Amino acid sequence: MKHYSIYIKLLISMFFIVGCSKEFLQKLPQGQLSDNQLENKEGIEGALLGAYSIMNGNVSGTWGNYASAPSQWLFGEVASDNAHKGSEGPDQPAMMNIETYLTTSVNDNLSSMWQVYFEGVLRCNNTIRMVNNDQSGKKTLSQARAKQILGEVRLLRAHYYFFLWRIFRKLPILNENTTEEEAKTISNDQDILPQIEADMKFAMENLTKEKYNNEAGRFHVDAAKAYLGKFYLYQKKYAQALLLFQEVMAGKNIVDMPYWNNFDVTKENGAEVLVVAKHGINKDGSGDNGNVGDMLAGIHNTSAVGCCGFYQPTFDLVNAYKVDGAGLPYLDGSYRNDPYKSDFNAPSYVLDVSISFDPRLDYNVGRKGVEYLDYGIMPGNSWIRQASFGGPFVGIKTMIPRSLFASESVPGAAQITGLDVNIIRLADVYLMAAECEVELGNLDNALKLVNDVRLRASKLPAKKTANGSPAANYLVSPYPHFSNADYARQAVRFERRLELAMEGHRFFDLVRWGIAKQVIESYSAFEGGIVDSYKNLKFNGNNEYWPIPQVELDRNPNLKPN
Repeated sequence: MKHYSIYIKLLISMFFIVGCSKEFLQKLPQGQLSDNQLENKEGIEGALLGAYSIMNGNVSGTWGNYASAPSQWLFGEVASDNAHKGSEGPDQPAMMNIETYLTTSVNDNLSSMWQVYFEGVLRCNNTIRMVNNDQSGKKTLSQARAKQILGEVRLLRAHYYFFLWRIFRKLPILNENTTEEEAKTISNDQDILPQIEADMKFAMENLTKEKYNNEAGRFHVDAAKAYLGKFYLYQKKYAQALLLFQEVMAGKNIVDMPYWNNFDVTKENGAEVLVVAKHGINKDGSGDNGNVGDMLAGIHNTSAVGCCGFYQPTFDLVNAYKVDGAGLPYLDGSYRNDPYKSDFNAPSYVLDVSISFDPRLDYNVGRKGVEYLDYGIMPGNSWIRQASFGGPFVGIKTMIPRSLFASESVPGAAQITGLDVNIIRLADVYLMAAECEVELGNLDNALKLVNDVRLRASKLPAKKTANGSPAANYLVSPYPHFSNADYARQAVRFERRLELAMEGHRFFDLVRWGIAKQVIESYSAFEGGIVDSYKNLKFNGNNEYWPIPQVELDRNPNLKPN
């Protein structure tokens, strides 16, 4: 665990957007700051920004923060049926152990996740103490701003603990009253969920509709409501969650919000954004404030990026985008029949443009013969590190257009970009609300929510081939009705997979639905029939979360292993 006493530096790793332009706090630290320098409005605001900065999963530097990425690609997607580790078999074997459910407590991805997000918790606690001291003493902050800061920072603490809880379950509870010595010895035998809920409720009650100074990336009341609703959903408190989701959705129409704006570095901070990890390239070209967590997902070899070849979509995910003649997905799993494999192990290959696909496929997955952002036509294996291991597909949502490398990526390292990562966006809320409606018996309401998401998808422009024709028979249609709760439940869950693929949700959804073992082992039978590495995966209850890192058990004798 990181040292408990933290001095916040003026170089803040988090940046914010004012209006529509990206701007950093560019002041460089001139050594450590004294307590007197921090005990005022400017010091507290700086401490808050330092707490926000951990949202990008990075304390310092650029390499090695993959497991703590805000996208949660490793734990949320590679551990599911959506993505492979990618790269080459021997590369990052600890990641492969996560994908194949063979993780032990010495896996370095676990310690990265633990240490980075507890750093966030500790920065939040430090900020809360500073606000409380200010309000009981000098009062350099107005009462209104003090309440707002506490709302922001307590939602931040809830976020960091929620991410940790999904991975480890058993956590030591540290709050603003915990001393440094206590922090070194606190056990993890208490339930963290009440503190998470209390923090989220406090944030909801004290944040305003508008963000402070209109700075994108800041928390506001809708972010708190969405997050508390998600928290309730994980506990199957459907009625409570639904009320919050309805308040977040009120007055918004997702149908009119372009899907790709969520992944376009030039159109960030749109109406769909609720909780987001902000990223940007520093003015000197360095990337420690950039999207370093997703950097391994860069396309490889002869591509314009040239690194790093990880995080590849699975055959199962790609085939899940098939639709029937009515434009509906194959909820019964028959999308696996006669699977589409692109050019995998094919001596010759011609893109089959007659296959009926949901258009979201080619906005989530790069495949041979189809245009890829502004890079041209995806050429296949020459962009892939080891297709025989990771498959023939690459991701798209983590990439930026080649034309923006100069302003939105690190010089000479285009895999490090300024692209933000959405943690909760409006489509997620729509589908969580639909899930609640199903469980509460309101199938017509659920149908409307799912169909709104699908209607928005139907507006996506067709991706093209080299000759300018559509790369598939693109088709996505609304469901005519939900005949019963079981069918509606399958439809909502499948829609979450299609809409939110490669955004870090899938594994945690499978676990909270109680179907992880069934889905993962079925997926293994299919995927392993194509690539041997994924045969015979075994999943049990212990695989629903991960071991407490051994290094933390060694440091604190009162921590109990999972």
